[in-house]
Amino acid sequence: MPSMNPTDTSACPFHNANPAAPRASGQDPTPIATGWPAGPARRFMGWHLLRAMARDPLGCLAQWRDIWGDLVHLPIWPEHVIVVNHPGLVRDLLVGHHDRLIRAERAIAVFAQLHGHSVLIAEGEAWRRRRQALVPAFSPREVQAFTPALTQAVSEALDAWPQQPGVWPAETALTRLTMEVITQMVFSTRAQHDAPALEAAMHDVTVAANAELYWLWSLPDWMPHKWRKARALRTLRGYIHRQVSARSVQPPQAQPDDLLGRLLSLHRSDPIGWPLSAVEDECTTAFLAGHETVAATLAWWCACLAGYPEARVAAAREVDRVLGARAPTAADLPQLAYLTATLQETMRLYPAAPLLFNRRCTQPVELGGHRFPAGTLFMIPVHALHHDPRWFAQPADFRPERHLGGSGSAPRGSWMPFGTGARVCLGQHLAMSEMLVATALILQRYTFDLPGGAGLPPPRLHISLRPQTPLALRLSPREPAGTAAGQSATAASGC
Repeated sequence: MPSMNPTDTSACPFHNANPAAPRASGQDPTPIATGWPAGPARRFMGWHLLRAMARDPLGCLAQWRDIWGDLVHLPIWPEHVIVVNHPGLVRDLLVGHHDRLIRAERAIAVFAQLHGHSVLIAEGEAWRRRRQALVPAFSPREVQAFTPALTQAVSEALDAWPQQPGVWPAETALTRLTMEVITQMVFSTRAQHDAPALEAAMHDVTVAANAELYWLWSLPDWMPHKWRKARALRTLRGYIHRQVSARSVQPPQAQPDDLLGRLLSLHRSDPIGWPLSAVEDECTTAFLAGHETVAATLAWWCACLAGYPEARVAAAREVDRVLGARAPTAADLPQLAYLTATLQETMRLYPAAPLLFNRRCTQPVELGGHRFPAGTLFMIPVHALHHDPRWFAQPADFRPERHLGGSGSAPRGSWMPFGTGARVCLGQHLAMSEMLVATALILQRYTFDLPGGAGLPPPRLHISLRPQTPLALRLSPREPAGTAAGQSATAASGC
Protein backbone atom coordinates (compact mmCIF):
# COMPACT_ATOMS: atom_id res chain seq x y z
CA MET A 1 0.00 0.00 0.00
CA PRO A 2 1.43 3.41 -0.86
CA SER A 3 2.59 5.47 2.08
CA MET A 4 1.57 8.71 0.39
CA ASN A 5 -1.35 9.49 -1.85
CA PRO A 6 -0.79 10.56 -5.44
CA THR A 7 -2.59 13.76 -6.32
CA ASP A 8 -5.38 14.15 -8.85
CA THR A 9 -4.81 17.59 -10.38
CA SER A 10 -8.04 17.72 -12.36
CA ALA A 11 -10.09 20.87 -11.96
CA CYS A 12 -12.97 20.89 -9.51
CA PRO A 13 -16.27 22.12 -10.98
CA PHE A 14 -17.98 22.48 -7.59
CA HIS A 15 -15.42 23.92 -5.13
CA ASN A 16 -12.66 26.47 -5.52
CA ALA A 17 -9.79 25.45 -3.28
CA ASN A 18 -7.49 28.26 -2.19
CA PRO A 19 -4.04 26.70 -1.73
CA ALA A 20 -2.50 30.10 -1.22
CA ALA A 21 -4.47 30.76 1.97
CA PRO A 22 -2.20 31.19 5.03
CA ARG A 23 -1.69 28.31 7.45
CA ALA A 24 -2.05 28.53 11.19
CA SER A 25 1.24 29.06 12.97
CA GLY A 26 3.06 25.91 14.00
CA GLN A 27 1.45 23.75 11.30
CA ASP A 28 3.42 21.13 9.39
CA PRO A 29 5.33 23.04 6.68
CA THR A 30 4.74 20.30 4.08
CA PRO A 31 3.48 21.98 0.88
CA ILE A 32 -0.27 21.85 0.46
CA ALA A 33 -1.51 20.06 -2.67
CA THR A 34 -3.63 22.05 -5.11
CA GLY A 35 -5.96 19.24 -6.25
CA TRP A 36 -8.01 16.38 -4.94
CA PRO A 37 -6.39 13.11 -3.78
CA ALA A 38 -6.55 10.18 -6.16
CA GLY A 39 -9.55 7.90 -6.31
CA PRO A 40 -11.82 5.99 -8.69
CA ALA A 41 -12.63 7.75 -11.94
CA ARG A 42 -15.85 9.66 -12.33
CA ARG A 43 -18.33 8.22 -14.84
CA PHE A 44 -21.36 10.34 -15.68
CA MET A 45 -22.23 11.91 -12.29
CA GLY A 46 -20.20 9.48 -10.20
CA TRP A 47 -23.38 7.76 -9.06
CA HIS A 48 -21.95 4.38 -10.04
CA LEU A 49 -19.74 4.75 -6.95
CA LEU A 50 -22.84 5.26 -4.82
CA ARG A 51 -24.47 2.17 -6.33
CA ALA A 52 -21.32 0.12 -5.68
CA MET A 53 -21.28 1.22 -2.05
CA ALA A 54 -24.97 0.42 -1.65
CA ARG A 55 -24.26 -3.15 -2.80
CA ASP A 56 -21.05 -3.76 -0.79
CA PRO A 57 -19.90 -0.74 1.25
CA LEU A 58 -17.26 -2.53 3.31
CA GLY A 59 -15.74 -4.32 0.33
CA CYS A 60 -15.62 -1.15 -1.79
CA LEU A 61 -13.97 0.92 0.91
CA ALA A 62 -11.33 -1.74 1.59
CA GLN A 63 -10.58 -2.08 -2.12
CA TRP A 64 -10.28 1.68 -2.62
CA ARG A 65 -7.98 1.95 0.39
CA ASP A 66 -5.69 -0.76 -0.99
CA ILE A 67 -5.51 0.97 -4.38
CA TRP A 68 -5.38 4.67 -3.49
CA GLY A 69 -4.11 4.82 0.06
CA ASP A 70 -4.80 7.04 3.03
CA LEU A 71 -7.02 9.66 1.36
CA VAL A 72 -9.40 8.58 -1.39
CA HIS A 73 -11.45 11.03 -3.45
CA LEU A 74 -14.97 9.97 -4.47
CA PRO A 75 -16.50 12.47 -6.92
CA ILE A 76 -20.22 11.78 -6.47
CA TRP A 77 -22.23 14.70 -7.79
CA PRO A 78 -23.05 17.08 -6.23
CA GLU A 79 -20.49 16.18 -3.54
CA HIS A 80 -16.79 15.55 -3.18
CA VAL A 81 -16.28 12.79 -0.60
CA ILE A 82 -12.87 12.13 0.98
CA VAL A 83 -12.41 8.70 2.58
CA VAL A 84 -9.88 8.97 5.46
CA ASN A 85 -8.01 5.67 5.89
CA HIS A 86 -5.21 6.55 8.30
CA PRO A 87 -5.76 6.68 12.10
CA GLY A 88 -3.53 9.72 12.49
CA LEU A 89 -5.48 11.60 9.84
CA VAL A 90 -8.78 10.53 11.40
CA ARG A 91 -7.69 12.00 14.73
CA ASP A 92 -6.44 15.16 13.05
CA LEU A 93 -9.85 15.55 11.46
CA LEU A 94 -12.18 14.57 14.32
CA VAL A 95 -10.12 16.04 17.17
CA GLY A 96 -8.05 18.81 15.61
CA HIS A 97 -10.78 20.15 13.32
CA HIS A 98 -13.92 19.16 15.25
CA ASP A 99 -15.05 22.80 15.51
CA ARG A 100 -15.16 22.98 11.69
CA LEU A 101 -17.28 19.86 11.18
CA ILE A 102 -20.95 19.03 11.11
CA ARG A 103 -22.54 15.67 10.30
CA ALA A 104 -23.73 15.11 6.73
CA GLU A 105 -27.23 16.48 6.22
CA ARG A 106 -28.55 13.41 4.42
CA ALA A 107 -27.73 11.01 7.25
CA ILE A 108 -29.15 13.41 9.83
CA ALA A 109 -32.38 13.76 7.84
CA VAL A 110 -32.79 9.98 7.70
CA PHE A 111 -32.08 9.38 11.39
CA ALA A 112 -34.11 12.36 12.60
CA GLN A 113 -37.27 10.59 11.48
CA LEU A 114 -36.81 8.28 14.47
CA HIS A 115 -34.50 10.15 16.85
CA GLY A 116 -36.10 13.58 16.53
CA HIS A 117 -33.72 16.28 17.78
CA SER A 118 -31.80 14.18 20.29
CA VAL A 119 -28.10 14.50 21.09
CA LEU A 120 -27.45 12.11 18.20
CA ILE A 121 -28.94 14.61 15.74
CA ALA A 122 -28.29 18.03 17.27
CA GLU A 123 -25.44 20.33 16.24
CA GLY A 124 -23.76 23.37 17.72
CA GLU A 125 -25.00 24.83 20.99
CA ALA A 126 -28.07 22.57 21.10
CA TRP A 127 -25.79 19.52 20.95
CA ARG A 128 -23.41 20.86 23.61
CA ARG A 129 -26.28 21.61 26.00
CA ARG A 130 -27.86 18.19 25.56
CA ARG A 131 -24.61 16.28 25.82
CA GLN A 132 -23.59 18.19 28.95
CA ALA A 133 -26.92 17.25 30.55
CA LEU A 134 -26.54 13.56 29.65
CA VAL A 135 -22.86 12.96 30.46
CA PRO A 136 -23.36 12.45 34.22
CA ALA A 137 -25.84 9.60 33.66
CA PHE A 138 -23.24 7.65 31.66
CA SER A 139 -20.13 8.40 33.74
CA PRO A 140 -17.98 5.50 35.00
CA ARG A 141 -19.19 6.14 38.56
CA GLU A 142 -22.86 5.91 37.53
CA VAL A 143 -22.17 2.77 35.50
CA GLN A 144 -20.51 1.16 38.54
CA ALA A 145 -23.54 2.00 40.65
CA PHE A 146 -25.79 0.44 37.99
CA THR A 147 -23.78 -2.80 37.83
CA PRO A 148 -25.90 -4.74 40.39
CA ALA A 149 -29.10 -3.93 38.49
CA LEU A 150 -27.31 -4.74 35.24
CA THR A 151 -26.20 -8.12 36.60
CA GLN A 152 -29.71 -8.91 37.80
CA ALA A 153 -31.25 -7.97 34.44
CA VAL A 154 -28.78 -10.14 32.51
CA SER A 155 -29.23 -13.06 34.93
CA GLU A 156 -33.00 -12.92 34.61
CA ALA A 157 -32.74 -12.83 30.82
CA LEU A 158 -30.41 -15.85 30.85
CA ASP A 159 -32.89 -17.73 33.06
CA ALA A 160 -35.10 -17.98 29.98
CA TRP A 161 -32.35 -19.67 27.92
CA PRO A 162 -32.62 -23.45 27.43
CA GLN A 163 -31.58 -25.84 30.17
CA GLN A 164 -31.09 -28.76 27.79
CA PRO A 165 -28.50 -29.09 24.98
CA GLY A 166 -29.72 -27.94 21.59
CA VAL A 167 -29.58 -25.32 18.86
CA TRP A 168 -30.66 -21.88 20.04
CA PRO A 169 -31.46 -18.64 18.09
CA ALA A 170 -28.73 -16.71 19.86
CA GLU A 171 -29.09 -13.42 18.00
CA THR A 172 -32.73 -12.98 18.96
CA ALA A 173 -31.98 -14.03 22.54
CA LEU A 174 -29.13 -11.52 22.82
CA THR A 175 -31.27 -8.72 21.40
CA ARG A 176 -33.94 -9.46 24.01
CA LEU A 177 -31.27 -9.55 26.72
CA THR A 178 -29.83 -6.13 25.84
CA MET A 179 -33.33 -4.72 25.48
CA GLU A 180 -34.13 -5.78 29.04
CA VAL A 181 -30.95 -4.12 30.31
CA ILE A 182 -31.55 -0.78 28.60
CA THR A 183 -35.22 -0.62 29.62
CA GLN A 184 -34.08 -1.11 33.21
CA MET A 185 -31.59 1.75 32.94
CA VAL A 186 -33.83 4.17 31.04
CA PHE A 187 -37.30 3.33 32.38
CA SER A 188 -36.79 1.01 35.41
CA THR A 189 -39.17 -1.43 33.71
CA ARG A 190 -38.93 -4.59 31.63
CA ALA A 191 -39.72 -4.88 27.93
CA GLN A 192 -41.33 -8.33 28.38
CA HIS A 193 -44.35 -8.69 26.08
CA ASP A 194 -43.33 -5.60 24.05
CA ALA A 195 -39.96 -7.14 23.14
CA PRO A 196 -41.00 -9.13 20.01
CA ALA A 197 -42.76 -6.17 18.40
CA LEU A 198 -39.89 -3.81 19.29
CA GLU A 199 -37.30 -6.21 17.88
CA ALA A 200 -39.21 -6.56 14.59
CA ALA A 201 -39.74 -2.80 14.37
CA MET A 202 -36.05 -2.14 15.00
CA HIS A 203 -35.11 -4.50 12.17
CA ASP A 204 -37.56 -2.92 9.72
CA VAL A 205 -36.58 0.66 10.46
CA THR A 206 -32.82 0.00 10.25
CA VAL A 207 -33.18 -1.82 6.92
CA ALA A 208 -35.21 1.10 5.56
CA ALA A 209 -32.82 3.73 6.93
CA ASN A 210 -29.78 1.94 5.54
CA ALA A 211 -31.34 1.95 2.05
CA GLU A 212 -32.36 5.61 2.25
CA LEU A 213 -28.83 6.71 3.13
CA TYR A 214 -27.89 6.01 -0.49
CA TRP A 215 -30.81 7.97 -1.95
CA LEU A 216 -30.55 11.67 -2.77
CA TRP A 217 -33.94 12.25 -1.14
CA SER A 218 -36.67 10.28 0.63
CA LEU A 219 -40.17 9.68 -0.60
CA PRO A 220 -42.93 10.28 2.00
CA ASP A 221 -43.53 7.46 4.42
CA TRP A 222 -47.20 7.37 3.46
CA MET A 223 -46.25 5.88 0.09
CA PRO A 224 -47.67 2.33 -0.18
CA HIS A 225 -44.30 0.63 -0.57
CA LYS A 226 -43.07 2.18 2.73
CA TRP A 227 -45.80 0.78 4.96
CA ARG A 228 -43.38 -1.47 6.83
CA LYS A 229 -41.12 1.43 7.81
CA ALA A 230 -44.09 3.60 8.80
CA ARG A 231 -45.46 0.85 11.01
CA ALA A 232 -42.05 0.32 12.63
CA LEU A 233 -41.71 4.01 13.41
CA ARG A 234 -45.15 4.05 15.02
CA THR A 235 -44.28 1.02 17.13
CA LEU A 236 -40.98 2.41 18.42
CA ARG A 237 -42.10 5.98 19.02
CA GLY A 238 -45.37 4.75 20.53
CA TYR A 239 -43.52 2.61 23.06
CA ILE A 240 -41.34 5.54 24.15
CA HIS A 241 -44.34 7.88 24.32
CA ARG A 242 -46.22 5.50 26.61
CA GLN A 243 -43.26 5.22 28.97
CA VAL A 244 -42.80 9.00 29.20
CA SER A 245 -46.52 9.72 29.54
CA ALA A 246 -46.99 7.18 32.32
CA ARG A 247 -44.06 8.52 34.30
CA SER A 248 -44.78 12.23 33.79
CA VAL A 249 -48.02 12.04 35.77
CA GLN A 250 -46.28 10.50 38.81
CA PRO A 251 -45.16 12.80 41.64
CA PRO A 252 -41.40 13.51 41.43
CA GLN A 253 -40.66 11.96 44.82
CA ALA A 254 -42.16 8.65 43.66
CA GLN A 255 -40.04 8.40 40.52
CA PRO A 256 -36.98 6.11 40.33
CA ASP A 257 -33.53 7.56 39.72
CA ASP A 258 -33.15 6.38 36.12
CA LEU A 259 -32.45 8.24 32.88
CA LEU A 260 -36.10 9.08 32.32
CA GLY A 261 -36.38 10.43 35.86
CA ARG A 262 -33.38 12.70 35.32
CA LEU A 263 -34.73 13.96 32.00
CA LEU A 264 -38.12 14.70 33.55
CA SER A 265 -36.33 16.64 36.29
CA LEU A 266 -34.74 18.77 33.55
CA HIS A 267 -38.19 19.22 32.02
CA ARG A 268 -39.68 20.41 35.30
CA SER A 269 -36.87 22.91 35.89
CA ASP A 270 -36.75 24.15 32.27
CA PRO A 271 -39.93 23.20 30.36
CA ILE A 272 -39.04 25.45 27.42
CA GLY A 273 -35.49 24.15 26.98
CA TRP A 274 -36.54 20.58 27.80
CA PRO A 275 -40.09 20.00 26.54
CA LEU A 276 -41.56 16.51 26.80
CA SER A 277 -40.81 16.00 23.11
CA ALA A 278 -37.09 16.46 23.89
CA VAL A 279 -37.38 13.96 26.75
CA GLU A 280 -38.93 11.44 24.35
CA ASP A 281 -36.20 12.06 21.76
CA GLU A 282 -33.40 11.39 24.25
CA CYS A 283 -35.12 8.28 25.58
CA THR A 284 -35.54 7.01 22.01
CA THR A 285 -31.85 7.42 21.25
CA ALA A 286 -30.76 5.86 24.55
CA PHE A 287 -33.11 2.91 24.09
CA LEU A 288 -32.23 2.20 20.45
CA ALA A 289 -28.49 2.85 20.54
CA GLY A 290 -28.19 1.32 23.98
CA HIS A 291 -29.38 -2.12 22.97
CA GLU A 292 -28.83 -2.49 19.22
CA THR A 293 -25.06 -2.00 19.08
CA VAL A 294 -24.46 -4.08 22.21
CA ALA A 295 -26.65 -6.90 20.86
CA ALA A 296 -24.76 -6.87 17.56
CA THR A 297 -21.39 -7.06 19.36
CA LEU A 298 -22.54 -9.88 21.64
CA ALA A 299 -23.81 -11.85 18.65
CA TRP A 300 -20.43 -11.53 16.95
CA TRP A 301 -18.63 -12.37 20.20
CA CYS A 302 -20.59 -15.62 20.46
CA ALA A 303 -19.82 -16.42 16.83
CA CYS A 304 -16.10 -15.68 17.27
CA LEU A 305 -15.72 -17.75 20.43
CA ALA A 306 -17.74 -20.56 18.88
CA GLY A 307 -15.39 -20.51 15.91
CA TYR A 308 -12.20 -20.21 17.99
CA PRO A 309 -12.59 -22.75 20.82
CA GLU A 310 -9.12 -22.10 22.26
CA ALA A 311 -10.14 -18.49 23.00
CA ARG A 312 -13.41 -19.70 24.48
CA VAL A 313 -11.57 -22.09 26.80
CA ALA A 314 -9.15 -19.36 27.94
CA ALA A 315 -11.97 -16.89 28.60
CA ALA A 316 -14.00 -19.48 30.57
CA ARG A 317 -10.98 -20.39 32.69
CA GLU A 318 -10.42 -16.74 33.55
CA VAL A 319 -14.09 -16.31 34.52
CA ASP A 320 -13.90 -19.42 36.70
CA ARG A 321 -10.70 -18.19 38.37
CA VAL A 322 -11.97 -14.66 39.06
CA LEU A 323 -15.63 -15.34 39.82
CA GLY A 324 -16.12 -19.01 40.54
CA ALA A 325 -19.89 -19.50 40.64
CA ARG A 326 -20.82 -16.02 41.90
CA ALA A 327 -22.13 -13.13 39.82
CA PRO A 328 -19.68 -10.40 38.77
CA THR A 329 -19.48 -7.07 40.60
CA ALA A 330 -18.08 -3.77 39.36
CA ALA A 331 -14.82 -4.53 41.22
CA ASP A 332 -14.42 -7.81 39.32
CA LEU A 333 -14.61 -6.39 35.81
CA PRO A 334 -11.04 -4.95 35.64
CA GLN A 335 -9.70 -8.41 36.56
CA LEU A 336 -11.28 -10.01 33.47
CA ALA A 337 -8.45 -8.93 31.18
CA TYR A 338 -8.62 -11.76 28.67
CA LEU A 339 -12.42 -11.65 28.46
CA THR A 340 -12.14 -7.91 27.81
CA ALA A 341 -9.62 -8.65 25.04
CA THR A 342 -12.05 -11.07 23.37
CA LEU A 343 -14.65 -8.31 23.27
CA GLN A 344 -12.14 -5.78 21.97
CA GLU A 345 -11.05 -8.16 19.22
CA THR A 346 -14.69 -8.84 18.36
CA MET A 347 -15.27 -5.10 17.99
CA ARG A 348 -12.17 -4.83 15.83
CA LEU A 349 -13.33 -7.53 13.45
CA TYR A 350 -17.02 -6.58 13.53
CA PRO A 351 -17.49 -2.99 14.73
CA ALA A 352 -21.18 -2.45 15.38
CA ALA A 353 -20.90 0.97 13.72
CA PRO A 354 -18.51 0.24 10.81
CA LEU A 355 -19.02 3.69 9.28
CA LEU A 356 -19.21 6.90 11.28
CA PHE A 357 -21.57 9.64 10.22
CA ASN A 358 -20.01 11.51 7.31
CA ARG A 359 -18.67 14.93 8.32
CA ARG A 360 -18.93 18.11 6.29
CA CYS A 361 -16.39 20.86 6.91
CA THR A 362 -17.89 24.32 7.28
CA GLN A 363 -14.49 25.98 6.74
CA PRO A 364 -11.42 24.93 4.73
CA VAL A 365 -9.49 22.05 6.33
CA GLU A 366 -5.86 21.05 5.85
CA LEU A 367 -5.38 17.31 6.12
CA GLY A 368 -2.67 14.96 4.93
CA GLY A 369 -0.96 17.52 2.70
CA HIS A 370 -4.20 18.69 1.06
CA ARG A 371 -6.32 21.77 1.60
CA PHE A 372 -9.99 20.85 1.31
CA PRO A 373 -12.55 23.60 0.66
CA ALA A 374 -15.55 24.26 2.85
CA GLY A 375 -18.38 21.86 1.99
CA THR A 376 -16.17 18.80 1.50
CA LEU A 377 -17.59 15.57 2.93
CA PHE A 378 -15.32 13.22 4.92
CA MET A 379 -16.04 9.52 5.39
CA ILE A 380 -14.52 7.55 8.29
CA PRO A 381 -14.48 3.81 7.45
CA VAL A 382 -14.00 2.25 10.89
CA HIS A 383 -14.20 -1.28 9.47
CA ALA A 384 -11.39 -0.57 6.99
CA LEU A 385 -9.23 0.98 9.73
CA HIS A 386 -9.73 -2.11 11.89
CA HIS A 387 -8.73 -4.42 9.03
CA ASP A 388 -5.68 -2.52 7.83
CA PRO A 389 -2.72 -4.96 7.70
CA ARG A 390 -0.33 -2.12 8.52
CA TRP A 391 -1.68 -2.05 12.06
CA PHE A 392 -3.04 -5.59 12.53
CA ALA A 393 -1.10 -8.57 11.19
CA GLN A 394 -3.40 -11.17 9.60
CA PRO A 395 -6.32 -8.77 10.14
CA ALA A 396 -9.00 -11.37 9.34
CA ASP A 397 -7.89 -13.61 12.24
CA PHE A 398 -9.45 -13.49 15.71
CA ARG A 399 -6.54 -12.80 18.08
CA PRO A 400 -7.53 -11.42 21.49
CA GLU A 401 -3.85 -11.25 22.44
CA ARG A 402 -3.53 -8.12 20.27
CA HIS A 403 -5.26 -6.15 23.02
CA LEU A 404 -3.31 -7.39 26.02
CA GLY A 405 -0.62 -5.16 27.50
CA GLY A 406 2.60 -4.90 25.53
CA SER A 407 1.47 -7.19 22.73
CA GLY A 408 0.63 -4.68 20.03
CA SER A 409 2.04 -1.64 18.28
CA ALA A 410 -1.04 -0.35 16.48
CA PRO A 411 -1.17 3.46 16.51
CA ARG A 412 -3.74 5.38 18.47
CA GLY A 413 -6.96 5.64 16.49
CA SER A 414 -6.54 2.36 14.61
CA TRP A 415 -9.14 0.81 16.98
CA MET A 416 -12.15 3.08 17.49
CA PRO A 417 -15.41 1.12 17.80
CA PHE A 418 -16.92 3.94 19.88
CA GLY A 419 -15.70 6.73 17.61
CA THR A 420 -13.35 9.45 18.77
CA GLY A 421 -13.23 13.17 19.36
CA ALA A 422 -15.98 15.36 20.76
CA ARG A 423 -18.73 13.00 19.61
CA VAL A 424 -17.26 9.82 21.08
CA CYS A 425 -20.04 7.46 22.17
CA LEU A 426 -21.70 8.63 25.39
CA GLY A 427 -22.53 5.06 26.38
CA GLN A 428 -19.13 3.45 25.92
CA HIS A 429 -18.58 2.75 29.65
CA LEU A 430 -22.06 1.29 30.03
CA ALA A 431 -21.63 -0.82 26.89
CA MET A 432 -18.32 -2.32 28.03
CA SER A 433 -19.65 -3.08 31.51
CA GLU A 434 -22.81 -4.62 30.11
CA MET A 435 -20.89 -6.78 27.65
CA LEU A 436 -18.43 -7.96 30.31
CA VAL A 437 -21.21 -8.89 32.70
CA ALA A 438 -23.20 -10.64 29.97
CA THR A 439 -20.28 -12.61 28.55
CA ALA A 440 -19.04 -13.65 32.02
CA LEU A 441 -22.48 -14.93 32.96
CA ILE A 442 -22.88 -16.73 29.63
CA LEU A 443 -19.53 -18.49 30.08
CA GLN A 444 -20.46 -19.45 33.63
CA ARG A 445 -23.67 -21.10 32.48
CA TYR A 446 -23.01 -22.47 28.98
CA THR A 447 -20.65 -24.03 26.53
CA PHE A 448 -21.43 -23.33 22.90
CA ASP A 449 -20.26 -23.87 19.36
CA LEU A 450 -21.49 -23.45 15.79
CA PRO A 451 -23.90 -26.24 14.82
CA GLY A 452 -22.90 -28.72 12.17
CA GLY A 453 -19.36 -27.41 11.82
CA ALA A 454 -20.65 -24.22 10.20
CA GLY A 455 -18.23 -21.36 9.67
CA LEU A 456 -18.65 -17.79 10.86
CA PRO A 457 -21.55 -16.06 9.07
CA PRO A 458 -20.63 -13.22 6.71
CA PRO A 459 -21.46 -9.69 7.90
CA ARG A 460 -24.21 -7.51 6.49
CA LEU A 461 -24.52 -3.78 7.06
CA HIS A 462 -27.91 -2.41 8.10
CA ILE A 463 -26.72 0.68 10.01
CA SER A 464 -25.14 -1.72 12.52
CA LEU A 465 -23.12 -4.74 11.42
CA ARG A 466 -25.07 -7.96 11.85
CA PRO A 467 -24.61 -11.56 10.67
CA GLN A 468 -26.05 -11.95 7.17
CA THR A 469 -28.01 -15.01 8.30
CA PRO A 470 -29.56 -15.35 11.77
CA LEU A 471 -26.97 -16.64 14.21
CA ALA A 472 -27.77 -19.98 15.82
CA LEU A 473 -25.57 -21.65 18.44
CA ARG A 474 -25.48 -25.15 19.83
CA LEU A 475 -25.75 -24.56 23.58
CA SER A 476 -25.01 -26.95 26.43
CA PRO A 477 -25.57 -25.90 30.05
CA ARG A 478 -22.48 -26.03 32.29
CA GLU A 479 -22.22 -27.20 35.84
CA PRO A 480 -21.25 -24.41 38.27
CA ALA A 481 -17.53 -23.65 38.49
CA GLY A 482 -15.80 -25.49 41.31
CA THR A 483 -17.71 -28.73 40.85
CA ALA A 484 -16.02 -31.70 39.24
CA ALA A 485 -18.36 -31.49 36.28
CA GLY A 486 -17.74 -27.77 35.88
CA GLN A 487 -13.94 -28.16 35.98
CA SER A 488 -14.14 -30.98 33.50
CA ALA A 489 -16.29 -28.95 31.12
CA THR A 490 -13.88 -26.00 31.24
CA ALA A 491 -10.91 -28.23 30.49
CA ALA A 492 -12.60 -29.84 27.52
CA SER A 493 -12.09 -28.46 24.03
CA GLY A 494 -15.75 -27.51 23.90
CA CYS A 495 -15.14 -25.18 26.90
